[in-house]
Amino acid sequence: MMEVVLVDFSDVHYNYIQKWLCSAVDVMSMCNLIECPYVFITYSQRNTDIVNNDFQSYLYQLSEHVEMPKGNVEVLVQSSFAGILYTIKQKIDKWSLSIIKVIVSTERRAILELYIEQLFTAIYKFTFETLVIEGEGEIKLQLPVPTIKQHFLLSQQTADIWKDIWAFLAQLKGVMGRIVILKSLLIPDLFLHGFTTRTGGISYLPGLSSLNLFSSLKRRDPKAVVTENVRRLSTCAGFNPKTFYLAKVSHGNTIWTLGKSEPNNYDGIVTNWKSVTIAAPGADCIPLLFADPVQQVCGVAHAGWKGTLAGVAMATVNVMMTEFGCSEKNILVVMGPCVGPCCFTLHQEAAREFIKIDTSCVKGINASSPLIDLRRATRVLLERGGILSENISDGSTGSKCTEVTLCTVCHPDMFFSYSRDGRNFGTQIGFISVRD
Repeated sequence: MMEVVLVDFSDVHYNYIQKWLCSAVDVMSMCNLIECPYVFITYSQRNTDIVNNDFQSYLYQLSEHVEMPKGNVEVLVQSSFAGILYTIKQKIDKWSLSIIKVIVSTERRAILELYIEQLFTAIYKFTFETLVIEGEGEIKLQLPVPTIKQHFLLSQQTADIWKDIWAFLAQLKGVMGRIVILKSLLIPDLFLHGFTTRTGGISYLPGLSSLNLFSSLKRRDPKAVVTENVRRLSTCAGFNPKTFYLAKVSHGNTIWTLGKSEPNNYDGIVTNWKSVTIAAPGADCIPLLFADPVQQVCGVAHAGWKGTLAGVAMATVNVMMTEFGCSEKNILVVMGPCVGPCCFTLHQEAAREFIKIDTSCVKGINASSPLIDLRRATRVLLERGGILSENISDGSTGSKCTEVTLCTVCHPDMFFSYSRDGRNFGTQIGFISVRD
């Protein structure tokens, strides 16, 4: 079923504004769009001010003489095509729609596909039909679409698209206030570090708003928006986004040492490279930061319940020791915002595995879903591995703003949470680098 139709007339010269609006109605009729609930007619050229002065009156006149779609019809005219698509995305996200037909010329299709790749995710299902624009704005629709030669973008076209996307996203106002970064007093100033909260980004969907820092094929926040969020974070925190690495989570214990061959998936990163920022995501799972001020080595790890049981924390410590000669006595470990023992439950089988670590990690063991303390389990495993108790921060070490290790579920204004927000959830990170 068609949910949304986008008809792009950007190839038509603005002198033929009246003609292309008439043609738009013809196209809607040919495609049986009269019954379509949402139709967007788009036009993006430099001379959009002239078009904006005319199209509303033409469309009104047209509606008095021809049958218009019964649903919502909008004409979107902007110089920024990124702005047009972003406006459409916001509207269809509000309606929770995802099936989109695009009617566009062959020459413009490759342009739209690059925009779509950056501004949408795999949740949205796009199909294409071809417009043929002839002569003085004469327009027809080819049905069925014949076999046509594929058009490839020139390097200048690609550069112009990227420029349009980044310029548009950069001027958007941040949502939910300013960016706030939590810092631990345990980590010395030799290291640039922090844990992000959810405010100050441009992501607008409820569970993802606003500083979401991870784009997933299963969620509605696209690559370009997350990249812009990272850029804004880097400006605030003081790191270079071009030398930023985020762990590709697999919920295991694989650790990547920068400079070695990158695994397909890994839950931790370790490096001694200066001014290179590494990060681990978290949205209930623990983002762990590791720092050795003696050897000037840092690490990150993502510790969910599966990763905790797999020993990801000590796996990170072991790589720091074997690859860089660190001593466990010098390594500092900070646990970032994560689901607390007040809010995290697991099934009995998993709970029994945490009891094997230490009985203090589980409460209500006889319940069908006992409460699990991921922080406690992580501390116990680190201490058994030789990390000094005073070198572990799991809530007792605070920052100048507030505590670092807060419960993500209990603080919806500060943090994202999968447990609380469901499948369309956002992601915060812990990040660290060795200062130059």
